[in-house]
Amino acid sequence: MRALFSLLGAVLVALALIPQVALSAPVRIKDLVNFDGVRGNDLVGYGLVVGLNGTGDTIRNAPFTEDLMAGVLERLGVNVSDAAFRTKNAAAVMVTASLPAFARAGSQIDVNVAAIGDAKSLLGGTLIMTPLNAADGDIYAVAQGSIIASGAVAGGDAAVVVQGVPTSGAIPSGGRVEREVGFDFQGLTSLRLALRSPDFTTAERIERAINTGIGKRIAMMTDAGTISLDLSVLGNVSPAHLIGRIENIPVEPQTKARVVIDHRTGTIVMGEDVRVSRVAVSQGGLTLRVKEEPGVSQPNPFAPGETVIVPRTQASIEEQAGIGLYPVDGGSSLSDVVAGLNALGVSPRDLIDILRSIHAAGALHAELVIN
Repeated sequence: MRALFSLLGAVLVALALIPQVALSAPVRIKDLVNFDGVRGNDLVGYGLVVGLNGTGDTIRNAPFTEDLMAGVLERLGVNVSDAAFRTKNAAAVMVTASLPAFARAGSQIDVNVAAIGDAKSLLGGTLIMTPLNAADGDIYAVAQGSIIASGAVAGGDAAVVVQGVPTSGAIPSGGRVEREVGFDFQGLTSLRLALRSPDFTTAERIERAINTGIGKRIAMMTDAGTISLDLSVLGNVSPAHLIGRIENIPVEPQTKARVVIDHRTGTIVMGEDVRVSRVAVSQGGLTLRVKEEPGVSQPNPFAPGETVIVPRTQASIEEQAGIGLYPVDGGSSLSDVVAGLNALGVSPRDLIDILRSIHAAGALHAELVIN
């Protein structure tokens, strides 16, 4: 019985702590910043896909595919001089990948493949060994493997059904790193943290959290998006070990009040700090309908004249029954703002126009982002 009461007390204590955890939402520093120098590198290559079931490039429309095939076969010792290719089972593609930071020789990376000719589909194709170059022109990886296309195509000469994008695909772990990017991370004496969303308050909190967690003043906020770390203060401490400690320190970020509107889907997303001053809103609309019904006028049988088309246009304007002048109280929290806007009883499309008008009136205290 005593064990049961102890368990019940532990459950009540845990339930009492839940609201406190929900109110404070700390985020790890690694999820808020990018470490200077720790970045990937983009790779690109030009290759050949074979094994397509008649859905490859048309050699007549894509002569570069023929040149690429000839080059590949000649490197394999096949003499193709004066040969005329008529195959439809090959396609020229662009191959892209990202070389992660600290990638070592022999590591495998994912690659993406996209057709550049008139190939209909890359389903079932195999990418022949393709070197991948970086911006400096050097080869850092080699890609090869079976392609997983992201769509399908079916049909004949009369009709074709296409689902997704069958002319592009991916090869998971299809690239192998052949060359490493030289970066002396252990020799660093200073390091910068770049905030993904620059904000002075968040940067100041990160600076304070790092100095408190490490126990020494090594972090200094230089601007809203940068925190500089002086690694020399700690002596011979390894920068890798130090970053391993810093990146897991929790910080509660601060963001700007923002309302994001997507016109295409009618989606509205509001940040937690959005506020609306007390305003009055009236909403209505006019609908203009134009209907064209052309008539045909023709002469009587055996009478002189010709048949003509007589235009007949009908136009009408309808005024929709909208809402009257409705007051929206100033919101002190996001729930108050949502409750006030929902009280208008309008559709999301109309709510988008209302939010734009409230912002133009200076009563919406948030950044309005329209996509």
